[in-house]
Amino acid sequence: MKLISACLLGIRCAWRGDDEYRNERAIELSKVETLIPVCPEQLGGLSTPRAPQEIQGGTGDDVLNGKCSVVNKNGQDVTREFTRGAEETLQIARQLSIKEFIAKSGSPSCGCSRIHDGSFSGRLIDGDGVTTALLRRSRVKIIPEEDL
Repeated sequence: MKLISACLLGIRCAWRGDDEYRNERAIELSKVETLIPVCPEQLGGLSTPRAPQEIQGGTGDDVLNGKCSVVNKNGQDVTREFTRGAEETLQIARQLSIKEFIAKSGSPSCGCSRIHDGSFSGRLIDGDGVTTALLRRSRVKIIPEEDL
């Protein structure tokens, strides 16, 4: 059993409210393995659709350490929602004794190894999203969607 970014299973929870991030390899895996879909942004209280969001001046670890924030394209600080969603996701992992998370690349929540740089320009930097950073700290194995 693994956690998975819900958008990879075609659940319309991504910022636009569509299934653009549906991943056929994830769909196929769900036929042979139990995958628990989570959307940390929704778990944190954000609506769908919603304005695009990016971490400003750092990474998910920096957000968790209080060194930077997550802001949407309209300038609204959504750090609290991102932190809450990460904590709720970790709670699900602990309650179900899940040790692996299949993560959506680039996301400010679920991104692993590469995330957007905060400029809303499409540029990527090294680092994890907020949820991925918290799960890593808790020794949950992170599986990038590209590795499916």
